[in-house]
Amino acid sequence: MSQDQTAFDLLVVGGGVAGITTAIEAAEAGLTVALVEKEASLGGRVSRFHHYFPKLCPPSCGLEINFRRLRSNTNVKVFTLASIEKIEGDAPSIQATVKIKPRYTKPVSFDYTAWAESCPVEFEDDFNYGMNSRKGVFYPWENAYPPQWMVDERAIGNAEFEEWAKSDPAGGIDLTQAEETVVLTAKSVAWATGWKPYDPTNLTELGFGSSPDILTNVMFERLSAPNGPTGGKLEAPSGKEVKRIAFVQCAGSRDENHLPFCSGVCCAASLKQATYVRDKLPEADIHMFYIDVRTPGRLEDFYQDRQEDEKINLHRGKVAKVETVGDGLQVTAENTLTGDLEQVTVDLVVLATGMQPTAAVEKLPFNANLDENGFFIQDDEASAHYGVGTAVRPSGVAETLQDATGAAIKALQMARRS
Repeated sequence: MSQDQTAFDLLVVGGGVAGITTAIEAAEAGLTVALVEKEASLGGRVSRFHHYFPKLCPPSCGLEINFRRLRSNTNVKVFTLASIEKIEGDAPSIQATVKIKPRYTKPVSFDYTAWAESCPVEFEDDFNYGMNSRKGVFYPWENAYPPQWMVDERAIGNAEFEEWAKSDPAGGIDLTQAEETVVLTAKSVAWATGWKPYDPTNLTELGFGSSPDILTNVMFERLSAPNGPTGGKLEAPSGKEVKRIAFVQCAGSRDENHLPFCSGVCCAASLKQATYVRDKLPEADIHMFYIDVRTPGRLEDFYQDRQEDEKINLHRGKVAKVETVGDGLQVTAENTLTGDLEQVTVDLVVLATGMQPTAAVEKLPFNANLDENGFFIQDDEASAHYGVGTAVRPSGVAETLQDATGAAIKALQMARRS
């Protein structure tokens, strides 16, 4: 594929596991594909996981296999730090205007790790959901694709940083880079725009923001990961020892005031995270509060195994309030069968916030057919725009991969019709 090619059979928007899989499967079937991702590297939410369930293996191995497939397939052109600004036209000549932010570095093989430690400025680390800081020059994550260092855009214009950058030992820093705009054409567009965790600041009764020891499930996933903010050590952000921990299910989900739907994977994800606690803090008591546990299919055995663990206490109760009491966090829940109130004091609270489609909170550049919750509706089989994975419905990784394969087949059909 030519480096300046702008005409493709398929445009994939979103470089998470859904977008990567759609792009690879379509390319290996012979289509030319443009894969557009707004972050600095591919991998999406999955790249931030500690483990998949139910196998409890790290996602890095699966992502690395797909990155290898991308590197060896000349039918795919990857655009990172790129966002779709405008969509015009119809199949088979859909035009997408793409804005590409500068990385402020040139591709060099030099390892900047040691030099970056001397960087005088730091910023909140988005990859770790703001639980730590990172230097103004950083590597997105250890398996990043493309494998390239970058400058945090918040450092641009900082006089101290720019003076320090002059000491670049390899000549790879280029602060003169500017934003670019390209126009791509495609016969169809797969929208693999993924999901966002529901905003926990909307859940005032659950105390997020009132204590550093009230986290969301995605934050806890990073806290547990060896490449996370604590190197995988499970500890309360306040610094106190964790002896008791509570997982609060349906934090904003199945609630007409927030997300009215079930995200499907949160129960299994919390049970998975309870396993992290058992491995790292074997003496800790674990409490999980739920309306009902939803672990369909092969995940039922995963649930049954956790039920038999004496350190994992399952409470049938809708949590009404989380508040600081003394040096602990008090969780108050109402039993959904008896109506009785139950209170447990713990050191750390993890809120299982739901999966909100990105399209519900970030306006798409075309008039997409979405349902009332922001998920794609595919009611016209001839439509050249279609959602993939969690852009269509809440789903786990396995279901998303199956959906992405189906999207690649649809792209193949669209290309053959034109």
